[in-house]
Amino acid sequence: MGRDLTALFDPGSVAVVGASDDPAKYGHAVASQALRAPDPRPVHLVNRRGGTVLGRTAAPSLAAIGEPVDLVVISVPGHGFEAAVDEALACGAKAIVGITAGFAEAGPAGLARQRAVAARVRAAGAVLVGPNCLGIADNTTELYLASDRFAPGGVALLSQSGNLALELQLRAAPHGIGFSRFVSLGNQADVTLVDLVEDCARHGATTAIAVYAEDFGDGRAFARAAAAAGKPVVLLTAGRGTASARSARSHTGALTTPADVVAAACRDAGVELVHTPREMTVVLAALGSGRTAAAPGRRTAVFTDGGGHGAIAADAAEDAGLDVPELGPRAQERLHAVLWEQSAVGNPVDLAGMGEQNPLSYAAAVGELLAAEEVDAVLMTGYFGGYAASDGGLGGGPAGGSVLAEGETRAAKEIVGRLSGAPKPLVVQSMYPQSPSCRVLAEAGVPVFAATEDAARALAAMTARAAAPPPAPAPLPLPAAPLRDTGYYGVRALLDSAGVPFPPAREITDEAGLRAAAAEFGGPYVLKALHVLHKSDAGGVALRLADRDALLAAFREMHARLGAPSYSVEAMADLTDGVELIVGVHQDPRFGPVALVGLGGVLTETLRDVAFALAPVPARRAGQLLRGLRSAALLDGVRGRPAVDVAAAAAVIERITTVAAAHPEIAELEVNPLLVRPDGALTLDARAVLAAPATPTAPAVTG
Repeated sequence: MGRDLTALFDPGSVAVVGASDDPAKYGHAVASQALRAPDPRPVHLVNRRGGTVLGRTAAPSLAAIGEPVDLVVISVPGHGFEAAVDEALACGAKAIVGITAGFAEAGPAGLARQRAVAARVRAAGAVLVGPNCLGIADNTTELYLASDRFAPGGVALLSQSGNLALELQLRAAPHGIGFSRFVSLGNQADVTLVDLVEDCARHGATTAIAVYAEDFGDGRAFARAAAAAGKPVVLLTAGRGTASARSARSHTGALTTPADVVAAACRDAGVELVHTPREMTVVLAALGSGRTAAAPGRRTAVFTDGGGHGAIAADAAEDAGLDVPELGPRAQERLHAVLWEQSAVGNPVDLAGMGEQNPLSYAAAVGELLAAEEVDAVLMTGYFGGYAASDGGLGGGPAGGSVLAEGETRAAKEIVGRLSGAPKPLVVQSMYPQSPSCRVLAEAGVPVFAATEDAARALAAMTARAAAPPPAPAPLPLPAAPLRDTGYYGVRALLDSAGVPFPPAREITDEAGLRAAAAEFGGPYVLKALHVLHKSDAGGVALRLADRDALLAAFREMHARLGAPSYSVEAMADLTDGVELIVGVHQDPRFGPVALVGLGGVLTETLRDVAFALAPVPARRAGQLLRGLRSAALLDGVRGRPAVDVAAAAAVIERITTVAAAHPEIAELEVNPLLVRPDGALTLDARAVLAAPATPTAPAVTG
């Protein structure tokens, strides 16, 4: 059920410690907002000097109030924070909001203080938001303990940045988006992002959860909570750069960036990942419209009154991941019946000037597109709205605008009527999004945007919600006994015990061992120098050694050049009709084991055709990842080659990623290549890198 945060969002009484008449102090802003709450909930102002604050009598201490207080907001200098927390707990507080800064974000000493405070709060059975936060608000319970007002609505905003929260509410207002709750996350010393997502998922008045976070805490738990929320979760995050991949010691580490990890977690959890505050607002407006698709599908009809707008919108739709297929004969025939001869009906569908002659043609075309079985969603783009904007007088609109304006408004109402019988999403881009006709659409729940790319992104979010929700991320297996031997044969043994197939092999150090290996299994052979990083690049791999003599010659040459401590003699796999894959798992500090699958071999970092998912990866999901690669056609056979056994590869991927997930001490585990042939899959090389000892880190906090 998660933690009980009732005292945080619906307390019986509130106290603001550090309340002030000084507008420069945060205690003034919070106290001013707190006093907006209705009288039935007592609000006590506390200032150590007593007197009055904001015209109210201020108590010099919490104890002086003389009665228990459910929720205490603390905005005092850092040196007095612990004493204020202790007094709040002594007075029976069940929830504390810590505005005061100077803790984990200030370094190790601050982190130690923060942990001690959080431990005392938990021991008392209370909860703490912050410290170093900017307050909370709950419009549904009329609790106002942040410096800004948030228009009421259905979005719960959980933000690590106060400034971004302010920008989001400013951007949300034109779209009619309001907020059920706001929480400034702060340092998450006690109440975490996961706790808040779980609580907002249970909150009946919250219809969507918007998150800005840099510090996920337990990222895996966040993914699980978001997947189980049962309502949209939209995430904006920062730190998507590649710097962390520079020090990686394997292809897997070098190919895995923070952006890849977050994107994989979001895909697996069904979270809408956005990259800017504007995009977050667009997605929230779309998902809040209530017009998500009734059935899965991304086949989009682009409808326009100008060829340029249609072409740009079609490109934007495809960039957003939507499909814009040519309409079939039946749909084109029905469109021709309601449009004039010069109208284009292939997709994009273009009125070609008919709107000026008959504004109701907009409604007729939209109606036919919504009714077409081959269309899942409609994107309308262009001039619509311009006729009703100042009677058609804006932007050089056509003369005689009053008649056209009335006709356009009627068309908007007719479009709304047609929507009631077609459970498909419609999104509009207009040069005049605030015009009366566009307002008719918006008030009926049709998202209207000024920018084409915003309309396309909104439509992509609406169609994605109709798809079957992804299964919750697979649970981590119980930790296994730590891997001690990270040499090639130690890693082989680990994977072999999990059923990962390898060709016959033997480790050797001299010519006598080489001859014994050659006697054990027949050629052709492979010779590998062990304990050499990226041995292919170093010339430490010799392939297709036909017999023992060729093997011996290769050994002598390689040993003279590299002087490796040992070598591996292996049976050469049949590469005919095979495809080489890479399978790796990287331990992310926030999300735990993250799997990578893609096109492997020596060019894997050059080609960068890879996909990511939280590990362990079930075989079914592994197959989907493989089918989503740019080079997926190779798996089905090209230029007369047979298809390879994707099911066998997927099964091996599940085993590899499960092993890695059970060994948190392994920072990077990699199989490259995994050879997939028509008759199965075989691991040709593997390596592991142990994690460095963990060190405590301070959370990221922004203004």
